[in-house]
Amino acid sequence: MHSPNWFRAVLPEDWQQGGFGLYIHWPFCQSKCPYCDFNSHVAAEIDQQKWAQAYVSEIGRIAAETGSKPLKSVFFGGGTPSLMLPETVDAILTKVRECWTLGNDIEITLEANPTSVEASRFAGYKDAGVNRVSIGIQALNDPDLRRLGRLHTVAEARAAFDTAANLFERINFDLIYARQDQSLPEWRAELTEALNMAADHLSLYQLTIESGTAFGARHAAGGLHGLPQEDLAADMYELTQELTSAAGFEAYEISNHAKAGSQSHHNLIYWQAGDYAGIGPGAHGRLTLNGVRYATECPKSPQLWLESVLKSGNGELPRHAQSPNERADEYLMMGLRVTDGIDLLRYENLAGKQLNTYSINMLSDYGLVNLQNDRLIATPQGRPVLNAIIKELLTE
Repeated sequence: MHSPNWFRAVLPEDWQQGGFGLYIHWPFCQSKCPYCDFNSHVAAEIDQQKWAQAYVSEIGRIAAETGSKPLKSVFFGGGTPSLMLPETVDAILTKVRECWTLGNDIEITLEANPTSVEASRFAGYKDAGVNRVSIGIQALNDPDLRRLGRLHTVAEARAAFDTAANLFERINFDLIYARQDQSLPEWRAELTEALNMAADHLSLYQLTIESGTAFGARHAAGGLHGLPQEDLAADMYELTQELTSAAGFEAYEISNHAKAGSQSHHNLIYWQAGDYAGIGPGAHGRLTLNGVRYATECPKSPQLWLESVLKSGNGELPRHAQSPNERADEYLMMGLRVTDGIDLLRYENLAGKQLNTYSINMLSDYGLVNLQNDRLIATPQGRPVLNAIIKELLTE
């Protein structure tokens, strides 16, 4: 039985080991990609002035609770944030600068699609304060882009990347592999082409078929053909590690690769169990307030969220105070994704107990995890089966 103060962690300011960030969710897209299970919506008209007003209002509300926390990153995700007018981004970042002390090396990222219309806004985003863009290229051949439901061509993607490279020192772009009818030599050629582009960060994701998506429905009906067998997908993963490493892109997380010093500050906040405020429809957050860590969530409906903020001054659903076990397990699940793993003492301080020693030893014997200076690290062999490792470690 927990005491009445079970939610007060042994280390109330544990979040500082990950830092504090702000996530802004823009829920709108021009079209819904068939593989996407994010909270995104197609809308004919968007009153950007009203949306800017709502974001600014929510920033003020959250800052009143967290204003003493130095801000390490701001991330505009979606949806398609590059549909935002530069004036909307500027209004948000102006309010952010008013409300928080910004770190000297603060990272301000905006996700963008590489259409010519959206790329034309890049200069305005930079003027507003964005210093990093993440471009959803997804494939470097036109037939596969069409299969993925993307609205841009390879030529547009390259032009958008060149525009970004002239404006921003830090650029990420996404690619999806293990696509329909994709061969290993084709992925080798495509990834080699991507690595020859002057980016400092690559996010390389295996295509997954999620329920609730168009691909998911098609797959359930037996209509999604050409997906690679498990062995071929595994070979593509291994090839990805080989080529990125040879090109100087460290695999610092399962799907994320960066040159030295270019790791995503914002993503590391998540993976290192820091605090982050989530603002916008469907956004999640983690906030430590007066020694209690809360899980926060916003309603998914764009209209409901907007009306809630503008009418009641609050766009959040009721908060959930995390228990010590919830905090520790979340740290384990997120922290094992990164190459330096988790601090076992930190886990023990959060959970009030040690991890299952028998499971650690067994996984170590199989070569799936290593213990290095009291840190538990998934090995290169273990990372592809990380979900099974986590399940074993959390078995009582």
